[in-house]
Amino acid sequence: MSQSRRTVFPVEFIRAIPKTDLHLHLDGSLRIATLLELAQAEGLELPGASEAELRRAVFKDSYADLPEYLQGFAYTCAVMRRAEHLERIAYELAQDNLAENVCYCEVRFAPQLHIHETLSLAEIVRAVCRGLERAKQEHNQGAAVRAGAALPFDFGVIVCAMRSFHRDMSLYYRRLFEVMQYARPQEVYATASLELARAAVALAHEEGLPVVGFDLAGEEAGFPAVHHRDAYQYVHRHFLRKTVHAGEAYGPESIFQAITECQANRIGHGTFLFAADRVSDALIPDPERYVSYLAEYIASQRIAIEVCPTSNLQTIPGLGNVGNHPLRQMIEHNLSVCICTDNRLVSNTTVTEELWKVTDALPLTPSQFQNLVLAGFKGSFFPGSYLEKRRYVRAVLDRYGALEQQYHVRS
Repeated sequence: MSQSRRTVFPVEFIRAIPKTDLHLHLDGSLRIATLLELAQAEGLELPGASEAELRRAVFKDSYADLPEYLQGFAYTCAVMRRAEHLERIAYELAQDNLAENVCYCEVRFAPQLHIHETLSLAEIVRAVCRGLERAKQEHNQGAAVRAGAALPFDFGVIVCAMRSFHRDMSLYYRRLFEVMQYARPQEVYATASLELARAAVALAHEEGLPVVGFDLAGEEAGFPAVHHRDAYQYVHRHFLRKTVHAGEAYGPESIFQAITECQANRIGHGTFLFAADRVSDALIPDPERYVSYLAEYIASQRIAIEVCPTSNLQTIPGLGNVGNHPLRQMIEHNLSVCICTDNRLVSNTTVTEELWKVTDALPLTPSQFQNLVLAGFKGSFFPGSYLEKRRYVRAVLDRYGALEQQYHVRS
């Protein structure tokens, strides 16, 4: 990453400021060295024996489309079938975030993908929480935090339901299809989501784990979020927060459905929010007005959008570059936007890299850039109380202001 003359925000400043990552997939964010080591220990064959070979074969800088982007998850998920592996991967992910001053992150994953004979859904979530908690305790008990030179680290866990799946994706899915052999596929998908919702609430409220949110991921076209409405109603009634992958590969109607049918507090990606040409419902007479109303509603309700620039460019090559990303329109419409990585390994990125790319491509003022950073903290599903969250945001603001002066960002 080289310093561009276009941005007024030095890379060193971006690296030093407190940051968040609210859209962070565990199975897409392994250390590549750990993937190699665990695959060897499990006797799993990878399409490469070194980081360089895996980068050429699987984890590339650019992809042809979303299906190619997703191919790497088959390899990462294959090494995530032991509790000790999940704990280690989560611990290392927290360490990697802390190394670039990401002091709050929300790690999401689909626990039903990792279920097998010796590993239950609850054990999977507990293992991930243990790894994140170990990194949190090590950091927060360190000299820098005690001396006030660094902010404490915190995290939340978001469990992901899948819009669709096939029986070979995990033992859980195979057994569910067997039990529901006469049901329509959409009924099977909905049942899996509702079971996950019930488990998430139990883990959060009965065990006190930091399971802070519920997500829906997977292919949008042909698999609408409304099929998972019962699961979202369940977590809504039990005070878990909601996010939905929407507008990533489908149009504005998918985002509208996530908000109205699933009562989403945040939207994952939202890339096609302003794509009026993708409105397909014949009952919408004026797509441009529809999009305008939708954007205004999202802005007024402060429904945060989790934007992942590099990932979006990789899965939607037609965007070309960050300058063409609708992030510019989102900012112009005063939307609450937080910048995220999506997958640190698959997209070969960091939060620092994402923010730097945005500042290099868009003419942001210091206030606009600060808003991007703070949106992550304000829009978080923080596991503590509202007052604790406000105090945390206040500490972030103080630290951010001190670094602005140190790096002469407002000069």
